[in-house]
Amino acid sequence: MLIEKFKLEHLFKQAQLDLTDEQYKRLDKYAQMLIEWNKKVNLTAIISPEDISQKHFLDSILPFSLFEIKKGAKLIDVGTGAGFPSCPLKIFREDIQITLLDSLNKRIRFLETLSDELNLNAECIHGRAEEISHKEIYREVYDIATARAVASLPMLCEYCLPFVRTGGYFIALKGKNSEEEISAAKNAIKVLGGEIDKIINYSLPNGDKRALIAIKKISQTASKYPRNKGQMTKKPL
Repeated sequence: MLIEKFKLEHLFKQAQLDLTDEQYKRLDKYAQMLIEWNKKVNLTAIISPEDISQKHFLDSILPFSLFEIKKGAKLIDVGTGAGFPSCPLKIFREDIQITLLDSLNKRIRFLETLSDELNLNAECIHGRAEEISHKEIYREVYDIATARAVASLPMLCEYCLPFVRTGGYFIALKGKNSEEEISAAKNAIKVLGGEIDKIINYSLPNGDKRALIAIKKISQTASKYPRNKGQMTKKPL
C-alpha cells in the first residue's frame, strides 16, 4: 500500500465521487508503478502519494464527472505521458475504450506494462500526433480526443481534432481558463472543423483552478492538417 485508502476516499468524496475497493486497489498499484518506473524513465515530477492522488488521479477523473462521455466511447489520449487523464478515467469507466499516444517509446513501454497489470486493454501507440493522425485507421474515428497540459490550445487543436469523428469532441484540460488562449484558438478551431461547445471552470479540493474546454467536431478536417510541428510553430492557424 502506497496511498492510504481512507485519505483517497476522503479526497474523492470532497469532489462528490465514490471510490470502490477495486478502484482504490488499482489506483494504488498505478501509483506504485509510477514511482518505481520514474526512477529510470522521466514520467512525472509529481511523486508524493498525496500529490499523485490529487494532481494526477483526481485531476484526471473529476473533469469527466462534469462532462458526459457516452457509454462505450472510443477515446484517444494525445501526448498521454504517464497515462493522464485516460488511464485513471478508464479505471472509473471500464466501458470506454482507450488509445494512448506518446512520442517517447520509454513511456509507451511503461503504459503497455501498466495496461497489462491493471487490465486496461489499452492500445498503446508510439508516434507523433501530426504523423499518426494522417493514417486512415486513426483519422476521424474517435468519439473523444483528450490532451492535458501538452501545448498551447491552437496547436493542441491541430494535433487532436483530426482524430475526432464528426459529432465527437476534443477535450482540452487546462490549468485555468485562459481567455487569451481560447481567443487565440478560435480560428484554428474553425479551420479544423470544430466549434467551442462549452467551457467548464472548476477547482480541485486543494483550491487549484482548472478548466475543461469542450470543442465539438462539426465537419471533417481538411486532409492537409495537421501540419508538421515546424509549420505549426512558424505559422499558427
